[in-house]
Amino acid sequence: MAKQPISDAAETFGARVRARRNELGKSQERLADDSGMHWTFIGQVERGQRNVSLHNILKIAEALSMDAGELVRGLRAPEDATRQNGDG
Repeated sequence: MAKQPISDAAETFGARVRARRNELGKSQERLADDSGMHWTFIGQVERGQRNVSLHNILKIAEALSMDAGELVRGLRAPEDATRQNGDG
């Protein structure tokens, strides 16, 4: 069974990352190289399975040539803290 997103916010954030990456024609591997992360981490972010740290949000946004605020705009912290099992 596939691992579920840790929250609606993480899922939305990941979808925004994936959409921008695809818009730029970048692979997960290319985005990972450009942001200094591992491609499996990028995949987990895109699936909403990681609670991404501020520094990693900034690195991803820079690699996507966008303002980090666009990635997090309108997102809300989850009300159910038990779903927060990512580690950033």
